[in-house]
Amino acid sequence: MTNQEIKELLKIFNESDVAEMEVQRGNNRLRLRRAEAVREVVVGSPVAAPAPAPASAPAAHNSSAGLAPGKPATVESNDVLVKSPIVGTFYEASSPGTPPFVKVGDRVEPGQVLCIIESMKLMNEIEAEVGGVLTAKLTENGRPVEYGEALFSIRPR
Repeated sequence: MTNQEIKELLKIFNESDVAEMEVQRGNNRLRLRRAEAVREVVVGSPVAAPAPAPASAPAAHNSSAGLAPGKPATVESNDVLVKSPIVGTFYEASSPGTPPFVKVGDRVEPGQVLCIIESMKLMNEIEAEVGGVLTAKLTENGRPVEYGEALFSIRPR
């Protein structure tokens, strides 16, 4: 299976309500399974075992991440939520030690990179679809994110 075929299968899976999907071509097998908070992806030969679960659970979701202490994240009804288009790991910068792409209070333009989501060893840039002011960062750096999970809030101009 090629990476493009796997991406297409992931897209189909994420857009459906199917709980489990398995595709096998020759010696390659792709199995996608939804669980309450975990999605498992196994690629390889039919005898490949799933990857072990992490030793510790991810940190609790903190909606005020990225804001000054004592300031709660405020998401107004007219704000646009930037949601994760894929399952993966959220990164606020291109590499460790570099400044984040955006900070709360920054002006953003359509097409501007807001973050990176790593999925299946691929780095996917997430861009703003609208221009405005970034009002909230809704997840933490290095945290796993789900499909459709809100990442940022932007107040349009």
